[in-house]
Amino acid sequence: MADKPISRGAGGVSIFDKQNISREVVEYFKQMIITGELNPGDRIVETKFAKELGISQTPIREAMHQLSGEGIVTIVPNKGPVVNELQRSDVYEIYSLRAAIEGLAIRIATQIAPQADVEGLEVFYERMKAKLDDDEVDSLLQDSLYIHQTIIRLSNHSRLMQTYQSLSFQISLVNRILGKESTKRKEVEQHWELIEALKQRDPDNAEKVMRKHIYRSYREFIELDEDKHWEDGEALWF
Repeated sequence: MADKPISRGAGGVSIFDKQNISREVVEYFKQMIITGELNPGDRIVETKFAKELGISQTPIREAMHQLSGEGIVTIVPNKGPVVNELQRSDVYEIYSLRAAIEGLAIRIATQIAPQADVEGLEVFYERMKAKLDDDEVDSLLQDSLYIHQTIIRLSNHSRLMQTYQSLSFQISLVNRILGKESTKRKEVEQHWELIEALKQRDPDNAEKVMRKHIYRSYREFIELDEDKHWEDGEALWF
Protein backbone atom coordinates (compact mmCIF):
# COMPACT_ATOMS: atom_id res chain seq x y z
CA MET A 1 0.00 0.00 0.00
CA ALA A 2 1.05 3.56 -0.60
CA ASP A 3 1.87 5.45 2.57
CA LYS A 4 -0.46 8.28 1.62
CA PRO A 5 -3.36 8.80 -0.80
CA ILE A 6 -2.33 9.49 -4.38
CA SER A 7 -3.99 12.65 -5.65
CA ARG A 8 -5.75 12.81 -8.99
CA GLY A 9 -4.24 14.72 -11.85
CA ALA A 10 -5.53 18.13 -12.84
CA GLY A 11 -6.28 19.25 -16.36
CA GLY A 12 -5.23 15.92 -17.82
CA VAL A 13 -1.73 16.15 -16.33
CA SER A 14 -0.44 12.85 -14.98
CA ILE A 15 0.58 12.74 -11.32
CA PHE A 16 2.43 9.43 -11.74
CA ASP A 17 6.14 8.75 -12.00
CA LYS A 18 6.67 7.44 -15.52
CA GLN A 19 9.41 5.10 -14.29
CA ASN A 20 7.03 3.37 -11.88
CA ILE A 21 3.67 4.10 -13.46
CA SER A 22 2.30 0.53 -13.43
CA ARG A 23 3.07 0.06 -9.73
CA GLU A 24 1.71 3.48 -8.83
CA VAL A 25 -1.54 2.95 -10.73
CA VAL A 26 -2.07 -0.35 -8.86
CA GLU A 27 -1.51 1.46 -5.55
CA TYR A 28 -3.83 4.26 -6.66
CA PHE A 29 -6.74 1.89 -7.18
CA LYS A 30 -6.00 0.00 -3.96
CA GLN A 31 -6.08 3.32 -2.11
CA MET A 32 -9.46 4.18 -3.67
CA ILE A 33 -10.88 0.85 -2.48
CA ILE A 34 -9.46 1.26 1.05
CA THR A 35 -10.86 4.79 1.39
CA GLY A 36 -14.27 3.78 0.05
CA GLU A 37 -14.10 5.80 -3.17
CA LEU A 38 -14.51 2.47 -4.92
CA ASN A 39 -16.75 -0.14 -3.33
CA PRO A 40 -17.57 -3.81 -3.97
CA GLY A 41 -19.58 -4.13 -7.16
CA ASP A 42 -18.32 -0.84 -8.63
CA ARG A 43 -17.26 -0.94 -12.25
CA ILE A 44 -13.88 0.56 -13.16
CA VAL A 45 -14.19 2.32 -16.51
CA GLU A 46 -10.69 2.39 -17.93
CA THR A 47 -11.31 5.22 -20.42
CA LYS A 48 -12.78 7.42 -17.68
CA PHE A 49 -9.85 6.94 -15.34
CA ALA A 50 -7.28 7.33 -18.15
CA LYS A 51 -8.72 10.73 -18.99
CA GLU A 52 -9.06 11.76 -15.37
CA LEU A 53 -5.50 10.72 -14.49
CA GLY A 54 -3.91 12.06 -17.65
CA ILE A 55 -2.43 8.73 -18.75
CA SER A 56 -3.04 6.18 -21.48
CA GLN A 57 -5.26 3.17 -20.97
CA THR A 58 -2.29 0.79 -21.14
CA PRO A 59 -1.04 1.20 -17.53
CA ILE A 60 -4.62 1.08 -16.27
CA ARG A 61 -5.27 -2.12 -18.19
CA GLU A 62 -2.02 -3.58 -16.81
CA ALA A 63 -3.07 -2.56 -13.30
CA MET A 64 -6.44 -4.25 -13.74
CA HIS A 65 -4.76 -7.51 -14.73
CA GLN A 66 -2.54 -7.35 -11.64
CA LEU A 67 -5.49 -6.56 -9.38
CA SER A 68 -7.39 -9.42 -11.00
CA GLY A 69 -4.48 -11.75 -10.23
CA GLU A 70 -4.60 -10.61 -6.60
CA GLY A 71 -8.35 -11.30 -6.43
CA ILE A 72 -9.23 -7.64 -5.91
CA VAL A 73 -11.20 -7.16 -9.15
CA THR A 74 -12.89 -9.45 -11.65
CA ILE A 75 -12.67 -8.63 -15.34
CA VAL A 76 -16.19 -9.28 -16.62
CA PRO A 77 -16.70 -9.81 -20.40
CA ASN A 78 -18.46 -6.86 -22.08
CA LYS A 79 -18.37 -4.95 -18.80
CA GLY A 80 -14.78 -4.60 -17.72
CA PRO A 81 -13.17 -4.67 -14.25
CA VAL A 82 -15.50 -4.85 -11.24
CA VAL A 83 -14.39 -4.54 -7.61
CA ASN A 84 -14.83 -7.85 -5.82
CA GLU A 85 -16.88 -8.30 -2.68
CA LEU A 86 -15.33 -10.14 0.27
CA GLN A 87 -16.75 -13.64 0.50
CA ARG A 88 -16.88 -15.88 3.56
CA SER A 89 -13.94 -17.88 2.28
CA ASP A 90 -11.92 -14.68 1.75
CA VAL A 91 -12.52 -13.53 5.32
CA TYR A 92 -11.58 -16.92 6.74
CA GLU A 93 -8.42 -17.16 4.64
CA ILE A 94 -7.25 -13.64 5.50
CA TYR A 95 -7.70 -14.08 9.23
CA SER A 96 -6.40 -17.64 9.43
CA LEU A 97 -3.29 -16.72 7.43
CA ARG A 98 -2.77 -13.70 9.67
CA ALA A 99 -3.00 -15.93 12.73
CA ALA A 100 -0.32 -18.23 11.33
CA ILE A 101 2.01 -15.46 10.20
CA GLU A 102 1.64 -13.20 13.23
CA GLY A 103 1.63 -16.11 15.64
CA LEU A 104 5.01 -17.16 14.27
CA ALA A 105 6.25 -13.56 14.27
CA ILE A 106 5.54 -12.96 17.95
CA ARG A 107 6.88 -16.39 18.84
CA ILE A 108 10.22 -15.49 17.26
CA ALA A 109 10.15 -11.90 18.55
CA THR A 110 9.85 -13.03 22.17
CA GLN A 111 13.13 -14.87 21.72
CA ILE A 112 15.24 -12.38 19.74
CA ALA A 113 13.75 -8.88 20.01
CA PRO A 114 16.15 -6.43 21.70
CA GLN A 115 14.85 -5.28 25.07
CA ALA A 116 15.12 -1.65 23.95
CA ASP A 117 12.69 -2.33 21.08
CA VAL A 118 10.19 -4.05 23.36
CA GLU A 119 10.38 -1.11 25.76
CA GLY A 120 9.99 1.27 22.83
CA LEU A 121 6.77 -0.48 21.83
CA GLU A 122 5.54 -0.11 25.40
CA VAL A 123 6.28 3.63 25.26
CA PHE A 124 4.34 3.83 21.99
CA TYR A 125 1.41 2.06 23.63
CA GLU A 126 1.38 4.58 26.48
CA ARG A 127 1.15 7.42 23.94
CA MET A 128 -1.63 5.52 22.20
CA LYS A 129 -3.50 5.17 25.48
CA ALA A 130 -3.14 8.90 26.14
CA LYS A 131 -5.14 9.58 22.96
CA LEU A 132 -8.24 8.17 24.61
CA ASP A 133 -8.90 11.61 26.08
CA ASP A 134 -8.00 13.51 22.92
CA ASP A 135 -11.23 14.52 21.17
CA GLU A 136 -9.29 15.44 18.04
CA VAL A 137 -8.31 11.78 17.55
CA ASP A 138 -11.21 9.85 16.04
CA SER A 139 -9.58 6.44 15.62
CA LEU A 140 -6.65 4.41 16.90
CA LEU A 141 -6.69 1.83 14.11
CA GLN A 142 -3.40 3.09 12.70
CA ASP A 143 -1.81 2.82 16.14
CA SER A 144 -3.05 -0.76 16.43
CA LEU A 145 -1.70 -1.55 12.98
CA TYR A 146 1.68 -0.13 13.99
CA ILE A 147 1.85 -2.55 16.94
CA HIS A 148 1.19 -5.51 14.64
CA GLN A 149 3.69 -4.29 12.05
CA THR A 150 6.33 -3.76 14.73
CA ILE A 151 5.93 -7.32 15.97
CA ILE A 152 6.33 -8.53 12.40
CA ARG A 153 9.51 -6.46 12.08
CA LEU A 154 10.89 -7.67 15.41
CA SER A 155 10.78 -11.25 14.13
CA ASN A 156 13.62 -10.29 11.77
CA HIS A 157 12.28 -13.02 9.45
CA SER A 158 12.61 -11.67 5.90
CA ARG A 159 10.32 -14.18 4.17
CA LEU A 160 7.68 -13.80 6.87
CA MET A 161 7.82 -10.02 6.39
CA GLN A 162 7.45 -10.41 2.63
CA THR A 163 4.44 -12.67 3.06
CA TYR A 164 2.84 -10.22 5.46
CA GLN A 165 3.43 -7.37 3.02
CA SER A 166 1.70 -9.30 0.24
CA LEU A 167 -1.32 -9.69 2.53
CA SER A 168 -1.33 -6.07 3.72
CA PHE A 169 -3.99 -4.83 1.31
CA GLN A 170 -6.47 -7.53 2.30
CA ILE A 171 -5.78 -6.78 5.97
CA SER A 172 -6.41 -3.06 5.36
CA LEU A 173 -9.64 -3.86 3.51
CA VAL A 174 -10.97 -5.96 6.38
CA ASN A 175 -9.86 -3.31 8.88
CA ARG A 176 -11.75 -0.67 6.92
CA ILE A 177 -14.98 -2.62 7.36
CA LEU A 178 -14.38 -3.67 10.96
CA GLY A 179 -13.09 -0.22 11.87
CA LYS A 180 -16.54 1.29 11.37
CA GLU A 181 -17.59 -0.29 14.66
CA SER A 182 -14.26 -0.06 16.46
CA THR A 183 -13.77 2.31 19.38
CA LYS A 184 -10.61 3.88 20.72
CA ARG A 185 -11.09 2.14 24.06
CA LYS A 186 -11.43 -1.26 22.39
CA GLU A 187 -8.22 -0.71 20.43
CA VAL A 188 -6.36 0.23 23.61
CA GLU A 189 -7.77 -2.60 25.71
CA GLN A 190 -7.19 -5.31 23.13
CA HIS A 191 -3.61 -4.48 22.20
CA TRP A 192 -1.96 -4.39 25.60
CA GLU A 193 -2.11 -8.19 25.68
CA LEU A 194 0.31 -8.38 22.74
CA ILE A 195 2.90 -6.15 24.37
CA GLU A 196 2.54 -7.98 27.67
CA ALA A 197 3.12 -11.27 25.85
CA LEU A 198 6.30 -9.87 24.31
CA LYS A 199 7.54 -8.69 27.70
CA GLN A 200 7.03 -12.11 29.27
CA ARG A 201 9.35 -13.75 26.71
CA ASP A 202 7.34 -16.96 26.64
CA PRO A 203 7.10 -18.11 22.98
CA ASP A 204 4.30 -20.65 23.51
CA ASN A 205 2.12 -18.23 25.42
CA ALA A 206 2.85 -15.35 23.05
CA GLU A 207 1.78 -17.35 20.01
CA LYS A 208 -1.39 -18.43 21.82
CA VAL A 209 -2.20 -14.82 22.77
CA MET A 210 -1.69 -13.58 19.21
CA ARG A 211 -3.82 -16.32 17.68
CA LYS A 212 -6.65 -15.65 20.13
CA HIS A 213 -6.30 -11.91 19.47
CA ILE A 214 -6.75 -12.37 15.72
CA TYR A 215 -9.49 -14.96 16.12
CA ARG A 216 -11.44 -12.49 18.28
CA SER A 217 -11.25 -9.92 15.46
CA TYR A 218 -12.42 -12.58 13.03
CA ARG A 219 -15.46 -13.34 15.16
CA GLU A 220 -16.21 -9.64 15.51
CA PHE A 221 -16.14 -9.30 11.74
CA ILE A 222 -18.48 -12.26 11.28
CA GLU A 223 -20.92 -10.85 13.83
CA LEU A 224 -20.71 -7.35 12.34
CA ASP A 225 -21.46 -8.47 8.80
CA GLU A 226 -25.03 -9.49 9.55
CA ASP A 227 -26.12 -9.19 5.93
CA LYS A 228 -24.20 -12.39 5.20
CA HIS A 229 -26.39 -14.36 7.62
CA TRP A 230 -23.40 -16.53 8.55
CA GLU A 231 -24.21 -19.33 10.92
CA ASP A 232 -22.13 -19.77 14.07
CA GLY A 233 -20.61 -22.96 12.74
CA GLU A 234 -19.31 -21.09 9.71
CA ALA A 235 -16.92 -19.07 11.85
CA LEU A 236 -14.26 -21.75 11.81
CA TRP A 237 -11.57 -21.99 14.44
CA PHE A 238 -7.96 -21.65 13.32
